[in-house]
Amino acid sequence: MKVYRLTYLLIVIAVSSCLSQEKQNEDFTNSGNPIFPGWYADPEGIVFGDEYWVYPTFSAKYEDQVFFDAFSSKDLIRWEKHERILDTSIIKWAKQALWAPSITEKNDKYYFFFSANDVQKPGGSYWNEEDAINHHGGIGIAVADSPSGPFTDYLGKPLIGEFHNGAQPIDQFVFKDIDDTYYLFYGGWGHCNLAILNDDFTGFVPWSNDLLFKEITPKGYVEGPFMFRRNNIYYFMWSEGDWGNDTYKVAYAMAKTVTGPYERIGTILQSDKKIATGAGHNSVINTPNSDNWYIVYHRRPIPNEGRDHRVTCIDKLEFNEDGTIKQVKMTFEGVKKSIMKNN
Repeated sequence: MKVYRLTYLLIVIAVSSCLSQEKQNEDFTNSGNPIFPGWYADPEGIVFGDEYWVYPTFSAKYEDQVFFDAFSSKDLIRWEKHERILDTSIIKWAKQALWAPSITEKNDKYYFFFSANDVQKPGGSYWNEEDAINHHGGIGIAVADSPSGPFTDYLGKPLIGEFHNGAQPIDQFVFKDIDDTYYLFYGGWGHCNLAILNDDFTGFVPWSNDLLFKEITPKGYVEGPFMFRRNNIYYFMWSEGDWGNDTYKVAYAMAKTVTGPYERIGTILQSDKKIATGAGHNSVINTPNSDNWYIVYHRRPIPNEGRDHRVTCIDKLEFNEDGTIKQVKMTFEGVKKSIMKNN
């Protein structure tokens, strides 16, 4: 009889605990920053179906930065972790330094673009003749039937593995325009290229001059390109400064077409010694059927004890009447709950 009473008591405690946790979750009204625990950087935020997704870099030493996690949420408040959706056991040509993911959906497939190996230019300042690990690499693609994977290597080699127009093949972003054309923005080392992806994402469609990569680098550009479209205006965003210190920040430009030209308007996100430093490498999420916009980015908490101690955060992105972007206010509170409405 005592066994039954003990079992009953344990069940009551477990149910009460679950109800208490559920009630606690119901009381959550803000996301808080960071939005999930752990060292994560370079986040790409996107909407698939009725869920928000964030795909970040696992922020660590290059030799440990060998996998990707993903996070999903129904409301921007509670985030579910999807562990190791892709790693170097799947991408055989990638040995280290997986970072800056970008994902898009086409024909019920999910294409996951990533940078790997920190490929260097022969004869460049970081080229090491004896250490061949960064002699090969660049931008790769994985593919899956679900946003959470499992992902497989799509090409078995980098999509872009060489320098064009001085741009290191890293920090790629895939943008789908209103005419269903898919563009690839990418580039480090102060150069940004734009290319048109072909139908099956195995290569590129040449521009009118037969070149595959058009340089569109705006003044101040360093890395981390991102684009979104609002009210028929194309917003191009990028990171400036040094990703390893407090100078990192986000600037932007506006244009009437996806190809620009892009003239720098100004900085909208930068260090705030009262909140965090090194804020940059952002993306933007729009709640469908609304004018609610959010900037997803990484920053360095204060105090910061390591180069790779970066966390993923979210704050409101707001606009002036003329369409220009207001200064982003970094917060510890984050954003309020936002559940997507059915179309």
